[in-house]
Amino acid sequence: MELSKYNACICEGTAEQIIIDLLLDNDKLIFSREELLEHEVLRCRSGKKFEEQYLRKGFTEQITVFRILDSRRENFKISKAYMPKVKVINVITAPEIEMLVIFNEGKYTDYKKSGKKPSEFCKADLKFSDVKNSDFVKKYFADVDVLIKAIHEYKRVSDVKINETTLADILK
Repeated sequence: MELSKYNACICEGTAEQIIIDLLLDNDKLIFSREELLEHEVLRCRSGKKFEEQYLRKGFTEQITVFRILDSRRENFKISKAYMPKVKVINVITAPEIEMLVIFNEGKYTDYKKSGKKPSEFCKADLKFSDVKNSDFVKKYFADVDVLIKAIHEYKRVSDVKINETTLADILK
């Protein structure tokens, strides 16, 4: 995957942001924190807001925007004037980022049988009531190798669509 001189990483939610921050802090992604706009993970989901806040600063080269989200249908609309300057890569974590916990716990088969959303399964069946809490995610994946193993298992088992990018694809 070819990166631009400038990169941005936008996360949909808190758990996604914590996971990306953990990977960045441990130098496990194909881009570094120093290569990111503002040197941090952004929480600007709207293409229009992203354009207003970041693109109007007069960048002369292309910007690659990594969007970490669980929806395959959420659009990132920017004006036509900026389209040639922005390459958007949607990194899909469908159905939810909490699947990483389920894979790490070895409970994928039980989850599939349950018919529950991943976050509901984590709360009810795995008794992780604070699975969406940033402190929980930080502590649970404090060992980044555990996180990376769960990411690879997630990709191996998941129904990844053709030309779809996953967290495993942006790991070094």
